[in-house]
Amino acid sequence: MLDIKFIKNNIDLVKENIKNRFVNADADLTVELYEKKNLLQINLDDLRQKRNENAAKMKGKLDQLDRNKLIEEGKVLKDQIAKLEAEYNEINNKFNEELANIPNMTHPATPIAKTEEESKIVKETGKKPQFNFIIKDHIELGKELDILDFETAAKVSGQKFYYLKNEGALLELALINFGIKTLVEKGFTPYLTPDLAREKIMSGIGFNPRGNETNIYSIQNSDLCLVATAEITLGGLYSGEIIPVDKLPIRMAGFSHCFRTEAGAAGKAQKGLYRVHQFSKVEMFVITTKDKADKELENLREIEEEIYTKLGIPFRVLDIASGDLGNPAYKKYDIEAWMPGKDSYGEITSTSNCTDYQSRRLNIKYKDNDGNNEFAFMLNGTSVAVPRVIIAILENFQNEDGSVRIPDALVPYTGFNIIKRR
Repeated sequence: MLDIKFIKNNIDLVKENIKNRFVNADADLTVELYEKKNLLQINLDDLRQKRNENAAKMKGKLDQLDRNKLIEEGKVLKDQIAKLEAEYNEINNKFNEELANIPNMTHPATPIAKTEEESKIVKETGKKPQFNFIIKDHIELGKELDILDFETAAKVSGQKFYYLKNEGALLELALINFGIKTLVEKGFTPYLTPDLAREKIMSGIGFNPRGNETNIYSIQNSDLCLVATAEITLGGLYSGEIIPVDKLPIRMAGFSHCFRTEAGAAGKAQKGLYRVHQFSKVEMFVITTKDKADKELENLREIEEEIYTKLGIPFRVLDIASGDLGNPAYKKYDIEAWMPGKDSYGEITSTSNCTDYQSRRLNIKYKDNDGNNEFAFMLNGTSVAVPRVIIAILENFQNEDGSVRIPDALVPYTGFNIIKRR
């Protein structure tokens, strides 16, 4: 979340940013609720002080008339405090809701536009394959190679679930190990993270755990949710902590299963493995200082580019438009792989600088060299989102006989260099 004092002191700038982000938020109402909340808090503190004074007087030597008078005053104060506390809680909840709606500020170089299609193409790399035969998409290839099963998964779990089997299962494990090993070699600490997190951690990272617009699966009769990304559990690791500045940057690599309702996701472009309810992902997460955050973002992007260059997948890098950033992101890059099956690019990674937007709600700070506590800057980036990388591999490396070549970088992890029809 943004600092409310920053919002108050830069109200016009914040309102312009809301406009540029194309979100439904009200900076004026947020400030109004903040002021009202503070006034109620002052009045509450005053009443509580009077209650304490009343209680102190009751301990003294009093005649019955004075005691009865103090008792009545105490009852009135109790009722007034209860009423004001209820009003305060209502206003405070509304304030927090409105504050959560206000997006992070936007990097000056970010394209100001509403949709991802209006994002800026930073670079294109790799050679798109030229086929002299009728190509197949990953769904056809997966079925014919007997490595992907949607039908049985629909029977067992419902639509948008899948089984990977035979070489498909080994390909997922190879991608995970390749992704983790790459990051460990670059100094990231590896984590296998929980697949569940508390609602307060989810909302702290910027995910809406409840309500009609949520993309999160919630566990009934608990405050737990299935995670949509290891960003949530890695970000929550240091919640409520003050980190010595000499321990920064903290770079973490987390593997998790990811669960998303994908409500409303439909259409040919979203079919098969492209949008599913459960998938595996290797995530990067960095906690650092304000002055190092921009450099860390470029580092995360370079790692992503290195991974997909090694895999030989054609891709392009996008500087994401303001309207597609998501509330926590200050600046975001996407990498889109060429997917011949739909004759277009499809997102396979993203990396974002979220500044101190997440750390304010999670209360993650660092102690600087002068002994001051500052909110940390937090960044995230995808290393390997398994299903979409499998799409890119199957479709880009397919052969005329229906087989699929495995990228050379993955062969040490798979133990085979080709997937053939059974």
